[in-house]
Amino acid sequence: MSDYEPGVPTGGGLPDRRPRLTLDIERVLGVRARQAITAGFLFDPAAPLVVSVEFAAEAGPRVLWRIGRDLLQEGLYSMSGLGDVRVWPAAPQGGTTARMQLASGDMAALFELPVPPLATWLAHTYELVPAGQELAGVDWDATAAGLLHGPRAHSD
Repeated sequence: MSDYEPGVPTGGGLPDRRPRLTLDIERVLGVRARQAITAGFLFDPAAPLVVSVEFAAEAGPRVLWRIGRDLLQEGLYSMSGLGDVRVWPAAPQGGTTARMQLASGDMAALFELPVPPLATWLAHTYELVPAGQELAGVDWDATAAGLLHGPRAHSD
């Protein structure tokens, strides 16, 4: 299942500036054991370096992860990521599915993702904020001052 349609207006008739994608994915529990999971992907152009992904199993808790957008994009076609998040094609020559491993402490979960709808959705996020432009709007002087001097009260 995928509920993403590029260019389709959401409430109010305006295009959604925070594109969402809902996919039915599988958690790989063993060679033949799988668990159905719903994954909700959200891209916020105000924080364009990451994609938020909420995982929900039937009658289970919801878990939110923030994953690098570039890491996710690259992982659809080749091995990507180190440490807690890794994404790679399920077949050596690429194909219609990719795998994502999420680890935290001594626990890990492996998921299988459908590539075509995720790739289309990611392409739309790169139309909103092109690669290399994620930090174009950052005021580096103000950011550096904030780091050096801490938060300041503004007076009018």
